Amino acid sequence: MSESDSAQSGKARATALGALRHRNYRLFLVGQIVSTIGTWMQSVAMPWLALELTHSGLLVGLVLATQFTPVLLGSQLGGVVADRYRKRNILLVTQSLFTLPSFALFLLSASGHAHYWMVLVAAAATGTINLFDVPARQSFLIEMVGRQDLMNAIALNSSVFNAAAVIGPSIAGLIIAAVGVPICFLANSLSYLAAVGALLLMKDLPALVPDRHEQRWFERIAQGAAYARRQPIVGMLLIAVAVFSLFAMNRLTLIPLFADQVLHVGAQGFGFLMASMGLGALAGALTLAFVPAMGSDPRRQFWIALIWVAGLLVFSASRVYLLSLATLFVAGYCQISFVAAANNRIQTITPDNLRGRVMALYSQALIGVGPIGSMQAGALASWRGAPLAMAIGAVVAGAVIVAIRLARPEVFQPGYPKRTSSKAASARAGTSQRSERT
Repeated sequence: MSESDSAQSGKARATALGALRHRNYRLFLVGQIVSTIGTWMQSVAMPWLALELTHSGLLVGLVLATQFTPVLLGSQLGGVVADRYRKRNILLVTQSLFTLPSFALFLLSASGHAHYWMVLVAAAATGTINLFDVPARQSFLIEMVGRQDLMNAIALNSSVFNAAAVIGPSIAGLIIAAVGVPICFLANSLSYLAAVGALLLMKDLPALVPDRHEQRWFERIAQGAAYARRQPIVGMLLIAVAVFSLFAMNRLTLIPLFADQVLHVGAQGFGFLMASMGLGALAGALTLAFVPAMGSDPRRQFWIALIWVAGLLVFSASRVYLLSLATLFVAGYCQISFVAAANNRIQTITPDNLRGRVMALYSQALIGVGPIGSMQAGALASWRGAPLAMAIGAVVAGAVIVAIRLARPEVFQPGYPKRTSSKAASARAGTSQRSERT
């Protein structure tokens, strides 16, 4: 059966909130709701603790860069592990390990013995665990819900992430104001117990056989990269996600500057700008959760990308606060719609035994390049101002998406290429590697 046939039959079976009919996914989602709120609480507490210890914005930024750099540098190692071992077992290990840096920060901050270097070590440890967790967690979805409900599962996960992005920081702010940062670290540490419990309660998972062929690790990594290079839709979508992550997703770097220097709305106005974009992202995720077929249309994905670019350009030119709020809502909606659609299409096309390595490339494209994007946006904003930095980023992202559409029109046309079996894909990738070596 061709992939287009598979996609069409998948669309026919997909229903609103269809992922929730799978018991394992319901357990997973509940665990993720609790742990993601905890993660967002720590995302506020960790830089705040670093600021209290150093009173340096640069050193606070270094904490964030330290946390995400392992994903950029080492995700392919995590992808190999995800393809070699059962994903639930990997997640049991990673979700359990996540409790340790958080609990250590709780003990250190509560006792008054925390030092800046300890925060850096905790950030590096969290990032290192994340490089194994993200590829396994992303590629585990399809094992719980199947291809027909994958778009719905991705959308529900995105809904949880964006709702938690509102709830978690709000709770953390109240707790920090009332009793200080230590309780936020404790709450995050305990929140992972919900995710571990959900994984332990799962049963009747498909007996997918992990890839355990005798190959060197670097050959396995090269095999995933070779597949992405040879499969144009996967490769081009990875490039598109990376470019948008580099140039169009720098809200934490640029929006504070807009609030302070361009719109002159202060800290409260900054909060509303961030909330507007978060609400747009939540609306986009819920749209895909209730109408999953919308995320499977490549033509819609292309136009969503262009609307996203247009929204950022209007925001960069706006000096009217209400217009800025509206355009950030649109940008948030389009961002989550585009990224979720890319995730769904990449996972649907990729063979089972390569999915972990390909999703590692996806996590590098979406998350790993974040610190680089923040650095370029911050440098450009310091040189020419935040509006020009935002506009240039949007133009670059738009130019790349149009170039992909012109050079490889099949990427944004209906229908997938004929799906390759896992064994055949591995063989072709291996042949490609051998020919390159010779």
